Amino acid sequence: MQHLGTKELQTDRLYLRRLRKEDAQMMYDNWASDSEVTRYLTWDPHTSPEETAQLLAMWEAEYANPEYYHWAMWHKESNTLIGSISVVSINEEIESAMIGYCMSRRFWNQGIMTETVKAVNTFLLKEVGFHRVEAYHHVKNPASGKVMVKSGMTFEGVRRGAVKHRGEYIDVANYAILQKDLCI
Repeated sequence: MQHLGTKELQTDRLYLRRLRKEDAQMMYDNWASDSEVTRYLTWDPHTSPEETAQLLAMWEAEYANPEYYHWAMWHKESNTLIGSISVVSINEEIESAMIGYCMSRRFWNQGIMTETVKAVNTFLLKEVGFHRVEAYHHVKNPASGKVMVKSGMTFEGVRRGAVKHRGEYIDVANYAILQKDLCI
């Protein structure tokens, strides 16, 4: 495995690039302040563009680390930032990465997140050399599971009470794709 950091990627409809502090207003407006988008995420909706800018400044500083993977989803047609996807944890021992993602509600149900997850998984498995990429979702959010399946990930089961979400232990559904699943 060779860490490459957040390299720019491209899909049919998106540029996947590094987030920047100047993205704060778009991120805040398009998804970070939306309680429906953040409903099943580990963080609460942002209360101001300044809060979003502070977070982006921290993330921007992380890009110096070649083991940091976090992309902005820039929608080509609408010329706007619509979401983000990142590696939220790495297990070096088994060469595994866990991803997480979120996107503006305006772009839901168009296959855009599936397109994004496929591109990031391919990069992580083929170029970086991870053996496994995994993700999980709150069991009350089956739409996220559909994204994982459509992107080539396999359902591995439900972990009961595995995540503490806003003070409550919740069940999460796990999915993964292995390097060999890409037929490299």
